[in-house]
Amino acid sequence: MAFFLRTLRLLTIVVWIGGLGFFAFVLAPVAFGVLPSTHEAGLVVGGTLTVLNGIGQLCGGLFALATVILWLRARVQARTLLLTQLLFVVLMMVATAYVQVSVMPAMERDRIATGGIIDVAPPGNPARMDFDRLHTRSEQAEGTVLALGFLVVMLMGWVIRPSKSVP
Repeated sequence: MAFFLRTLRLLTIVVWIGGLGFFAFVLAPVAFGVLPSTHEAGLVVGGTLTVLNGIGQLCGGLFALATVILWLRARVQARTLLLTQLLFVVLMMVATAYVQVSVMPAMERDRIATGGIIDVAPPGNPARMDFDRLHTRSEQAEGTVLALGFLVVMLMGWVIRPSKSVP
């Protein structure tokens, strides 16, 4: 049972941060580089981020459930490490929910307020300025989720002790 729970935790965190890494470093740059307009690229990126945020919430929930079960069965020394990992994943879930529920709908309202295509609005347009502000906030939140995910993986690796024969 413990092996299954540890495997589930590893799989969920790798899927989540792997997806975020692919999104940030592959999908978004390629979409904005090859699609004919930033509007089309934005539609692809926004739609993908919605799916990715749902995957993140599912993975975070499974990670949290498995961690709580392991925490209940763990020795006192291991509980602090598990609790720290759980705290980071909960923060990841909160940041992801914030982007999905608050930031992305507000960005969509701003896009619609500019006539549907944000790039055609002049830089001084209030809706475009708000869109740009929210876009930065979204990038910061998703970057924080990715960084916290890396910390969780590092903390998960902490429990793996190499044998004495390894230099």
